[in-house]
Order: sequence, then C-alpha cells, then structure tokens
Amino acid sequence: MTTRSNWGSKLGFVLAAAGSAIGLGAIWKFPYVTAMNGGGVFLLLFLFFSFTLGLAQMVVEFTLGRSAQTGPVGMFRKLAGKSWPLIGMMGIFAGFVLYSFYSVVGGWTLAYLALAVDGSVLTTDTKVLKDTFEHFVSNPYWPIVSHGAFVLATLAIVIGGIEKGIERASKLLMPGLFIIMLILIARSLTLPGAWQGVVAFFAPDFSKLTPAMVVDALGLAFFSLSLGTGGMIAYGSYVKQETPVLHSAAWVVGLSCTVAILAGLMIFPALFAFKLDPSAGPGLTFMTMPVVFASLPFGQIFAIAFFALLSVAALTSSVSMLELIATLFLDEYKLPRRKVILCLSLAVFLCGIPASMSFGPWADVKFFGKTIFDLMDYSVSNVMMPLGGIGVALFAGWRVWPLLEEHSGLAGLPLFGLKWSCRVVAPLSIAVILVKNL
Repeated sequence: MTTRSNWGSKLGFVLAAAGSAIGLGAIWKFPYVTAMNGGGVFLLLFLFFSFTLGLAQMVVEFTLGRSAQTGPVGMFRKLAGKSWPLIGMMGIFAGFVLYSFYSVVGGWTLAYLALAVDGSVLTTDTKVLKDTFEHFVSNPYWPIVSHGAFVLATLAIVIGGIEKGIERASKLLMPGLFIIMLILIARSLTLPGAWQGVVAFFAPDFSKLTPAMVVDALGLAFFSLSLGTGGMIAYGSYVKQETPVLHSAAWVVGLSCTVAILAGLMIFPALFAFKLDPSAGPGLTFMTMPVVFASLPFGQIFAIAFFALLSVAALTSSVSMLELIATLFLDEYKLPRRKVILCLSLAVFLCGIPASMSFGPWADVKFFGKTIFDLMDYSVSNVMMPLGGIGVALFAGWRVWPLLEEHSGLAGLPLFGLKWSCRVVAPLSIAVILVKNL
C-alpha cells in the first residue's frame, strides 16, 4: 500500500492553493466589475467577504480534506457515508466541465502570447483587434490546437505528482506572476492620466451601493477563492497534520486578494491614460489592452509580459482542476497517476472541442438559448458551484462539526462564529447568490 503524497512545505501548499484561486478572472473580471460597481465601495465589500465568509469556508474545506486524507468523494464517504458522496461527485463533475471550457480560454492566452511575440497584435486600431480576435476564436482549427497545447502544459505539471509536479511548478509560476504584474504596474502608473484610473478603481462611490452589488461582491469573493467544487478539499487532503490550517488559509486569501488589487492597478491606469472602455469585460484582455502596448515604447516587450502573465494565471488554476478530477480515480480506484492524468487530459481535450467550436462552426447550436460554451459556464458557475458550497457548509456545520472542531487546529479559539457560519450564514448567503444568478 502506497503512502499518500504530501506537500513538501507549507510555502508550496500556500502557493499552490493561491494559484488555484488566482485565475483569469482575477486579471480581467475583478477590475472591471469593481469599476462598474462603485470602485472602492465594491472593493471594501469584496475584501470583507473574502476575509470572513471566504476565509471560514476555506478553513472548513482544508480541514475536511486534511482530516480524511482523501479527495472530496472519499472525504464524504469516509466521514459520513450514505448519500453524502454525491456532493463530492457533483464537485468532481463541475471541475471536469469547468476545466473543459476553461482550457479553451487558456489556449487563447497561449495563442495571444505567440501573436505578441511576432508582433501581429500590436496595433492601435480597435477594429483590427476585434476582427483579429473574432477570426481567431471562430477558426475551426487553431483554437482547438491552442486548447490542446494548454491541456498538454497542464498535464506536464500534474503528472509529476504533488511535490515534484504541482508544488515545484507553483514555486516557479507564482513568484513569476507577481514579478510580471509589478513590472506592468510600474509602467502603467507612469503613464500620463494614470491617476484617473487609480481613483476610479479605489475611490468609493456610495451612490452605487445597492443590495445587488452586495450580492455580487459576496459571489465574487466566494467563488474567486476556488470554493465550491472541492478543489480546496483535494489540496487540503495532501496537507500534513501539523500544518496550521487557519494560518495557511489566511495566506491564500491574502495572496488572492492582493493579486486582484494588483490587477486593478495594472489595468485601470492604462485604460484611463488611453481613454479606453473599462467595461469591456473579457474583451479587455484580447481586444483592448493591445492598444495600450502598441502605443508604448518597447510595447512588444510589455505585450509579451502581459500575455505571459495571463497564461501563468490560467495554468495555476487549471492544475488544481485536473488534480481535483484525478483524486476520484487515484483515491477511490487506486489507479496509477500517469494513466489517470493521461486519460483525463484526453477526455478534457475532447470535451473542450465543442466549447471551442461554439465560437465558430457551431455558433448556432444552442440549448436553452445558450451556446455550448455559455451553457457549460452557466451550469458550473451558477448552479453546481453554489450547490456544492451549500452542501459542504451544511455538512461541516451539522453533520461533522465535532470532528471539524477537533481537527481544525483552532483549539482554544472561539469557534462559535465558524460553527454558525457553516450552519446558517454560509448556506443562506450562497443560496441568495444561487437564486440571483438563476
């Protein structure tokens, strides 16, 4: 019987978990959502929910994984049995669907990194950039090739295992991500008119404070921390028993929030300096930011750095998605890691092809009024992740609270708040998000 792998160090675990939480959404979604929702008001709400509800839920998921020493399906089976493992299965399925379409977008970042290297996206003509993006994503072949390249990059990391694969890569990728961001921020802040962007990002506009904004901040805080699918349960299952859970979770939340704020400082000064639309959403990444780089001295170098940053952010998240799916076969069926990772990567690649083609040849194929890509995104983000978060919270608060209290490593601390967060506050809050998004 093989001994279960562990993270080689607390630093490796924290960086890997933070990498899971820091994805493409942190680079483009958080800054523009913040600007559209009152700037500093939304930012304060986001930070509040991240360090309260988000931190509490992360402590719970880490503790459940560490105490069971198995992935989410095995955790529910080992600690409770009966029908509880179905929640873990839903999380695994959500992770599979999420990785299938996320890797398509991850492939776009790799393709644009190549386009930045050859200089073909360096133009100030937004119509040209829009046409370039639309022609690329609608092409029946190249997006699938880039999707496959992204899946292979993720496979190359995860197949090496926890310590030699994921942890080693995280120790290289995460510092690299911060260094690239700081370089881009330094350049962005020196642009004429950059201060307007800083003000738009940080200055609170209380006139925009609404109940809907509060729910949006809560939802973004919760799901930007990679909670709800069981990914943090899977990562927590590789944690050594002596590793302090609260301290590690606080670091992960802190790093994740720091990257979100840095993304705002990186993007908004540049947007306001060049009078570009901050509400461009995903288009901000591929159709707007190249205008900035084309207008700068040595712009190609900054363009390469930007798309390298996006690729790293996408990769650190996809690694955790693949590991989450793999735990089902590694823990429950004791299959060899190499075979599991190869087969799952092939399955994800094949399932991602329809998502990719929904921007091109299959753009008119719709279910419930949504393209294949949009339906995959909606089902995971708006249905399965909230249901998974509610399930984990109720399970922790009502089914295994004594065990959670014993294994949390928080002995001597007042756990009343955490207990009732799991039992009432978290389930109700996530339910509100679920209903609003539906």
